[in-house]
Amino acid sequence: MKHEDIEKLSFEEALQKLETMVRELETGQTKLDDAVEVYEKAMALKKFCEEKLKAAELKIEKIEEAQNGGLVLKPFDEENADD
Repeated sequence: MKHEDIEKLSFEEALQKLETMVRELETGQTKLDDAVEVYEKAMALKKFCEEKLKAAELKIEKIEEAQNGGLVLKPFDEENADD
């Protein structure tokens, strides 16, 4: 699967393909050369899915009550920045 082909997938399509590849590898019935190729494709799909999730996470904001009683929007992961 070429990088250009992966970019055309939705997150859900990429995740489904990744799950299928993992199941295929878990059976242990794939020839070594084929397994290596499937693994490489799976890693590309994994990276694509991670990037999609990160982009979505950056867009998410949460609403909190400000000290003055008003509402304020904060980045989703701001509370984890202190950890």
